[in-house]
Amino acid sequence: FQGLPFNKYTWLVTHNAFSIVNAPLLPGVQRITFYNQEDTVTNQLRNGVRGLMLDMYDFDNDIWLCHSLRGQCYNFTAFAPAINTLKEVEAFLSENPTEIVTIILEDYVHTPKGLTKLFTDAGLLKYWFPVSKMPRSDADWPTITDMIADNHRLLVFTSDASKEASEGIAYQWRYMIENEAGDPGVVRGSCPNRKESRPLNSKSSSLFLQNYFPSFPVQDQACKEHSAGLVEMVGTCYKASGNTMPNFLAVNFYMRSDGGGVFDVLDRMNGQSLCGCSTITACQAGAPVGYCKNNTTPIRSPTPMTSSSGSFSGSVQLSGSTSKAHYLNLLVSNLFPLLSVMVLV
Repeated sequence: FQGLPFNKYTWLVTHNAFSIVNAPLLPGVQRITFYNQEDTVTNQLRNGVRGLMLDMYDFDNDIWLCHSLRGQCYNFTAFAPAINTLKEVEAFLSENPTEIVTIILEDYVHTPKGLTKLFTDAGLLKYWFPVSKMPRSDADWPTITDMIADNHRLLVFTSDASKEASEGIAYQWRYMIENEAGDPGVVRGSCPNRKESRPLNSKSSSLFLQNYFPSFPVQDQACKEHSAGLVEMVGTCYKASGNTMPNFLAVNFYMRSDGGGVFDVLDRMNGQSLCGCSTITACQAGAPVGYCKNNTTPIRSPTPMTSSSGSFSGSVQLSGSTSKAHYLNLLVSNLFPLLSVMVLV
């Protein structure tokens, strides 16, 4: 299991990572929009988030993060200049040289070379994973080990197909499949593909993004959403994709759950993908796939996801301290001795 490809893992993604409850308002403007997260992007990354969905627009002679509509940013839907958040990403990558971050852009920027200048000014080009190295078919990505050694630790995808040729930013649906976002993506027993995406079972892309959030985010409902319903939907999308485990799991209010929540589900998804066990904690260093702790009989096929959510006893950051989420502790103590790759997922 040493040096596994990037696409063998499942990574936690925050939907509208910038749309943060209690984010500062523009002077004299009341914001009118929905909110999807509760803590800063820096703390999201410190807590184990490794993918950020960001909506970027031309606004106020700059590029801003907005949660808006019809491709237009307004002062009442604007959050902050995008460079502020990208500098948070740069600081995190600089401080954590074995980490990999993915940014998925809902892209409404029309300024020529606007994104190129933005990422350059944020100091992120030195981490850029080049489009030329991205497999367009279902072939494996480079290994985590190689990506870290090459310092290719930032993956950026855009919803604007023209940006790949003009700015070298990967067009999202050339490289990944994706289920429908919003309410259609949380209907029990159904996992349709997004209209821009190839069919989930096409086996034509090496990455799979699973959206799991309702169209109208409600904080008080997130605990229920991230419990048995999330486990069941992961299983549904796994089957809909022809038994492909999602590489990215995008959620609102990622810290909320009635039990283990997204961290517990990710633990089980990675355990199933990487060693054929029900959780990462059951993986054994040096053992064949399917040989799990407390189980002497090898598992010949992936363990199905169940609705048992377990418990989440760790902590998450809200104040910028250096403590790690429970999920990261699981990875460090259990997965990486197995992989011999010193990288936090």
